[in-house]
Amino acid sequence: MNKFLVILISLFSILLHAQEEVVQSVYFDTGKFHLDDKQATAVIDFIKNTDSTRIESIQIFGYTDDVGKEAYNYKLSTNRATEIKNRLIDSGIKNKIIVTIEGKGRILIDDDVVENLPEKRSKNRRVDLVLNLKALPKIEIPGFYSTIQKNHIVGDHIYLENLLFERGSSKLTFQAKTQLDKIAKLLLKYRKLEFEIQGHVCCTPPYQKEAIDRETRKRNLSSNRAESVYKYLVFKKIAKTRMTFKGYGNSVPLGKGSEYDRRVELVITKI
Repeated sequence: MNKFLVILISLFSILLHAQEEVVQSVYFDTGKFHLDDKQATAVIDFIKNTDSTRIESIQIFGYTDDVGKEAYNYKLSTNRATEIKNRLIDSGIKNKIIVTIEGKGRILIDDDVVENLPEKRSKNRRVDLVLNLKALPKIEIPGFYSTIQKNHIVGDHIYLENLLFERGSSKLTFQAKTQLDKIAKLLLKYRKLEFEIQGHVCCTPPYQKEAIDRETRKRNLSSNRAESVYKYLVFKKIAKTRMTFKGYGNSVPLGKGSEYDRRVELVITKI
């Protein structure tokens, strides 16, 4: 049986390097955007229970279910996001740290979803309140390194800090390509290494093991991110025969916090 060398490539928010996101979802009845007192209290408590010294910025994203016309749903999702913003400001949150208030319209449901359709739609009538937190100390796990070394043992982890994806996106940014250029050079140097590219996500609800890719509108974000890395390494002349790719959703957390689970791993399958 082959042992594995894991090369970790962080997938952090594009807004701030090594940033952690904490997400609270607020759900609404059909066609509604006003909060009741219980919901408003829960939103404010969510902020108050977070270490205020770590809050860098706040983003607010509104959504609707897939019923109704697109223009109506965009307006409704915007009203839901604005309602959350107003409640935060009324509670004393400074407006300048709220960097995004955006209505994203309806969330489409996969064609093969037929069971519990009302429940699934109810989970899409929501606002996601996203707290962007200042970075925690760098991960410290035995066997982890910041780059590929000359003499590794099987099982070593290479942890890279500058591979960035936009939130909900699988498109490689300029910074990500720069990081992969460095990895490609080392992979060309150590040509015996074969590996699987594994994509991961964080911060999805417990009942969802995978996140939605905003470009495809399908729940395959971790797989698409892994494939993006695969295609770029092929472009950089890494042989296809050395690589495979697969998405693992949120099923393999590191147990070190969500900021370390937005990642792609190169898992060595042969040395």
